[in-house]
Amino acid sequence: MCFQHVLVAYDGSNLSKKALKKAAEYAKRDPDIALEVIHVLYLPSSIMGSAFVVAPPTYEEEIEQETKQMLQEIREELKELPNPVKVELLKGNPAEQILKHTEAGNYDLIVMGSRGLGPIREFILGSVSHNVVQRAKIPVLIVK
Repeated sequence: MCFQHVLVAYDGSNLSKKALKKAAEYAKRDPDIALEVIHVLYLPSSIMGSAFVVAPPTYEEEIEQETKQMLQEIREELKELPNPVKVELLKGNPAEQILKHTEAGNYDLIVMGSRGLGPIREFILGSVSHNVVQRAKIPVLIVK
């Protein structure tokens, strides 16, 4: 089975780094394989609404800047690939945004790590990878 448009869900965890590496190795086999990496930023205000957030006013801006820096590093890491590569930042619930993005694009494979959330976020959100596997309409490769 040959996948031509691969979406990598990246959260900065060690397992998502392994997933990105695996997707890049796969893409190297064929320069026509398009690789897109997305990171979904899940800010406190998107969990409880801004009225309930007790973080400093600059907290979300700082997190967003750090995330953009991380994505720039991914761009640098992948620039050696002969493939078309896109790196994008999304905001919201990770599983929902991954699924929504997948449906809007013409992807034929999702690659992601098996776990990335800490125990508290996982308790609140559930496992993103489990949610995506259960609801995705295309194959999902889970990297451990």
